Amino acid sequence: MDTVMLVLQPGVLFFMLLGTFLGLFIGALPGLTATMGVAVLTPLTFWLAPQEGLAMLIAIYCTAIFASGIPAILVNTPGTPASVTTTFDGYPLTQQGKQGVALGINALYSGLGGLVSTAFLIFAAFPISKVALLFGPAEYFALAVFGLTIMVSVSSGSIIKGLISGGIGLFIVTIGLDPIRNIPRFTYDYPPLLEGLSFIPIMIGLFGLAEVFSQMLSKQTTKTGTTEKVGRILPNKAERKEVRKPFWMSSILSTFIGVIPGAGGDIASIISWNQAKNMAKGEKKAEYGKGSLGGLTASCTSNSAVIGGAFTTMMTLGLPGDAVTAILIGSLMMYGLDPGPALFTENIEMVHLIFALLIISNLLVIVVGLLGSNLFTRIIQIRQEFIHLAVVLFCIVGAYALNNSYFDVWVMVIAGFFGLLFKKLRIPLGPLILALILGPLAEANFRRAIMISGGSMDIFFTSPIAIALFVIAGLSVLIPMFRRNPKNNAPSA
Repeated sequence: MDTVMLVLQPGVLFFMLLGTFLGLFIGALPGLTATMGVAVLTPLTFWLAPQEGLAMLIAIYCTAIFASGIPAILVNTPGTPASVTTTFDGYPLTQQGKQGVALGINALYSGLGGLVSTAFLIFAAFPISKVALLFGPAEYFALAVFGLTIMVSVSSGSIIKGLISGGIGLFIVTIGLDPIRNIPRFTYDYPPLLEGLSFIPIMIGLFGLAEVFSQMLSKQTTKTGTTEKVGRILPNKAERKEVRKPFWMSSILSTFIGVIPGAGGDIASIISWNQAKNMAKGEKKAEYGKGSLGGLTASCTSNSAVIGGAFTTMMTLGLPGDAVTAILIGSLMMYGLDPGPALFTENIEMVHLIFALLIISNLLVIVVGLLGSNLFTRIIQIRQEFIHLAVVLFCIVGAYALNNSYFDVWVMVIAGFFGLLFKKLRIPLGPLILALILGPLAEANFRRAIMISGGSMDIFFTSPIAIALFVIAGLSVLIPMFRRNPKNNAPSA
């Protein structure tokens, strides 16, 4: 009952609606991603009560993920990498004059996929958190290592680049005062560095400013959307029957993929689309990539179904399921909340609030998506120059607002240039992000474990949980290396 009253507060409802509105524009405009939107706008929520700030950020996340499918359908330009597979069938449907049904499927099954994954979160979170309560310093160190290796293993490109990215992140978190002995490290007698580099300005630079720099240098232009009326939006009975199996398959599969730290919607959408194609038969299978309603449903569902799985990992273990939940971990900490098993014992009301906000946000996705279809064709025609100017201004304001510090603004700008460099060199940001979050956790718990054991390393190899996590971490690195070895792909004699 307390959770219901908290959600129904006018401030919470207002900021949820505001987040839905902002998420719609962020997702529908090519080049702006959910990660960028949450990173840039997070500092602006620090003046709000935790429930209001969470309402806004969760609404932005859910709505932007759904809205990223809009330009994919209308102009063959995915709003986020996770919507690449939406272009496979969405744009061909637009070319066939079925953009209304395509937009309707995107809204309806994105929302329903999010609701299915939220149901998983509600039922699985408490049992997982109870297991996590058994964790001590050795187990938390092993968990941090597992999270880091998972992110490296799913890095695009070479694993070496993933290791370089993670190494840079680990170096950044060592700047400042030693967490155990309070000794300055890499500060060079510069007072602002004593507190270390703040996580939020770095995120704003890497995802907000870097993206603007990249688009300006490449002189990308947004395609003009169709001005025709979208026509019928809701799928009819026959169409709903056709997409039923792809929807349930994608919902369940993507939820479990979302639980894996660092997997994200782009991996889930590709796997779900391929599985849906494999399940199809005859003429329906031949339609995949040419305007298949089943293929479109699998793609749209997977993007949102990942969210519940990512929140499960974030809330129960303190590990980010994807880039957005990595930023949300930083937000929760700023609100004085501790993601992980302690959240379920010390802030149970906030746990229930997050459940409720996810449910309402996904319902809003369905309502806004179905009612605003005609508006979407106009949103995607906004000139990119205006978008870039707005993003840069938000980046500057957001970085400064965290600590009212010009130093944080410079950190954000430098991170923006590094983010651009990473893009050009194709170095993944995922390992760096996770290193920024898990680096302090790994270091502090490693040193605590060593102190508890009197300097012996045996503490890490006498815990069954720690041993299991180390084994899984090792496999998560070795298996991708084995698969990418050209010798293993050579045909047999």
